[in-house]
Amino acid sequence: MTYELKKQIELKGLTKEEMGHYFETIYEKKFRADQLYHWLYTHHVTSFEEMLNIPKRLQKILETDCTLEVLKIESVHSSETTGTKKYILSTQDGKLIESVLIPDDNRTTLCISTQVGCPLDCKFCATGVMGYTRNLTSAEIIDQYYLVSRDNPGKITNIVYMGMGEPLLNFKNTHKSLKILTEAQNTRLSRHRITVSTVGIPEKIKELAESWVRVRMAFSLHSCFNELRSIIVPINDKYPLETIIPNLRYYSDKTRSRITFEYTMFKNFNDRDEDIEALKKLMSQIPSKLNLIPFNSIDHMNPKGVSKKLQATPYGRIMEFADRLRQHDLTVLIRDTQGDDISAACGQLAYEQAAKGRASFNFDEES
Repeated sequence: MTYELKKQIELKGLTKEEMGHYFETIYEKKFRADQLYHWLYTHHVTSFEEMLNIPKRLQKILETDCTLEVLKIESVHSSETTGTKKYILSTQDGKLIESVLIPDDNRTTLCISTQVGCPLDCKFCATGVMGYTRNLTSAEIIDQYYLVSRDNPGKITNIVYMGMGEPLLNFKNTHKSLKILTEAQNTRLSRHRITVSTVGIPEKIKELAESWVRVRMAFSLHSCFNELRSIIVPINDKYPLETIIPNLRYYSDKTRSRITFEYTMFKNFNDRDEDIEALKKLMSQIPSKLNLIPFNSIDHMNPKGVSKKLQATPYGRIMEFADRLRQHDLTVLIRDTQGDDISAACGQLAYEQAAKGRASFNFDEES
């Protein structure tokens, strides 16, 4: 790997091996990488001066070559009802993304983004309506954790890659960030407390399974029928369920973990009796659990077409739906809606200004 020193290196996105290579390029011993890695990922320092065992002369070189600044907190919005916090973060090139901190009885979960916007155009998701601008760097993905963690010391227990964007369409940077975050000295977060959510990119699911990173996986299912799923998840036309499910089973076998099926419920669309039967069949074939998600309005994005017509399943029907599946010894959870009063609930993340200057995405090659 080579570095162009005219542009400052984002240190937060580098693995220990990459830091070691950098020090070789400036004729320093590779053990400096261990020191830098320790200060950056264990102590979360914000300046080179805080790195006490790094000589002053080397600190000056690092200040010239590298940067510790990646994202900036622009604003924080707090829910008066649930305590959920939505962070509006800006990148160095002026893009805006969102991260959400979700408190619960026994955990505090940080939902982080992997893209500025999203190219998938899922009809129930505000980020999809917003459109796609670019992938986030590994440093930008990681810095969401460090910024929010500093603002909420000692509170974050779980991380979910469920914010803006499709993580597996930014595979390289997603994987690198997972590698860094799952190393024990960095966050003290167990791999079992980190979840990657995907709409289903088959070859990338398999590639992640074959990497050494052993995080949990959530799959945005929303319907067991291709003809219905394609209406609300257009990429299903490219990757139908029969291409995805075998790779999810492979991931479960390889990582010895259960797949979480995410299922947003829409009135008279995917909350029917035949949907219950299809879920029973699917969940009997793969170690899994089911998250039923009440549909959260995306009216703040002025949706059109299918997006405008979608309606939430009444909560009573969601309860009945869950109970009928539980009768077959299936693990079914109903996700509480948190943060909808600040447009921070599941499917609501978007920032209108970030939609300006949208880019296209090549699905055959990471952009």
